[in-house]
Amino acid sequence: MTRTIAVAGKGGTGKTMVAALLIQHLIEHHSGSILAIDADPSTNLHLVLGVPLEETIGDIREETLQEVSRGGLGGISKHDYLEVRVNQALVETERFDLLAMGRPEGPGCYCAANHLLRFCIDHLAKSYDYVVIDNEAGLEHLSRRTTRDVDLLLIVSDPTMRGLIAASRVVDLIHELETHASHIRLIVNRVSVDGDGRPTLAPQLESVIREKGLELAGLIPEDSTVADYDALGKPLIDLPLKTPIRRAMNEIIESLDGLV
Repeated sequence: MTRTIAVAGKGGTGKTMVAALLIQHLIEHHSGSILAIDADPSTNLHLVLGVPLEETIGDIREETLQEVSRGGLGGISKHDYLEVRVNQALVETERFDLLAMGRPEGPGCYCAANHLLRFCIDHLAKSYDYVVIDNEAGLEHLSRRTTRDVDLLLIVSDPTMRGLIAASRVVDLIHELETHASHIRLIVNRVSVDGDGRPTLAPQLESVIREKGLELAGLIPEDSTVADYDALGKPLIDLPLKTPIRRAMNEIIESLDGLV
């Protein structure tokens, strides 16, 4: 049975990094197959995973509409055409596969194409043990149900009042949508450490988490290794286990009591 995990949060909080480290943990600790879905129009997940990306679902949607407007798809149905093209867009590696959603919709009606794309993606996802979704900040793909219900939603925030309020709004939005998230947890990233090297939140931020009813999965410390990897263009999925950020992420995952 497929387990779907989505990572969300406002821009710049490190959600793509969390998605990559989650995929890294699954590779190292689980034997199941993994599908990574980059649902952020900025399309950065392939960079932190260290794989090439040639086309996105957005490209296929545009191409399909253009082909239909020119008179057809060579005698095959839109459904069959999209299914073939979605599979062609899949980046396959030995450790995981990747599908990128790409840019948001342009002008005009895309309802039929989106409906077929949802079906194709759902059909594809069933072939994997894990689906990890790096969602865009506004949860657009979840709200349009281009990606379906999730078993675990990880909301990533920075250690600021504004960040935690934005995280609570994500929870509110999920409750307003038809999308169902079985479990929702908060991760606070880039947290300062105390004298013993432990990540620690200011009391005011801890109060906000309690007041907003957010369930805290754990804290990720500020780690200069991430900046070094980004500067050199090295994939974050290759961060060594000894780094503080890897240790913290593994502790967070292990604390989720079987949700991953």
